[in-house]
Amino acid sequence: MITLVLGGARSGKSAVAEALVARSGRSVTYVATADPDHDPEFLSRVAQHRQRRPSDWVTVECGVELAAVVAELGGVVLIDSLGAWLARWPDFAANVATLLEALERVRGDVVVVSDEVGLGVHPTSEVGRAYRDALGTLNQSVGDRADTVLLVVAGQVLALKGGHHS
Repeated sequence: MITLVLGGARSGKSAVAEALVARSGRSVTYVATADPDHDPEFLSRVAQHRQRRPSDWVTVECGVELAAVVAELGGVVLIDSLGAWLARWPDFAANVATLLEALERVRGDVVVVSDEVGLGVHPTSEVGRAYRDALGTLNQSVGDRADTVLLVVAGQVLALKGGHHS
């Protein structure tokens, strides 16, 4: 089963995804895609995420090799996030087909977190527009394959596809 959890910055999407996998009662592998790269504010956010997670969760950090890492996993997998993963690719040219195949190969349930783009300020730079467009297309592709798609706004969850969230 694949669940996509979408939301804007500070919407609560990661906390919602973490609660979903925690309720499974099974072992969880947390796949971190971001590279804080000595950014103090981002390092602080990463630390907050780590403190929130149960100590028995296994954390795997990966870069552009997300598909290869995920294809080998089983149990419950939480990927946080597609936006950070996409940003690591030159020109945002991620191999989406390979990622989709990997998500379907996981021997268990996958919860994928991603930023919902296009609801805010129109990017003023070419690279900003390229990122927005690439992530929007990636989200649509994963959403098409997902069994459940949830949108988180202001900490509130709206089921867009499948399932029910309580």
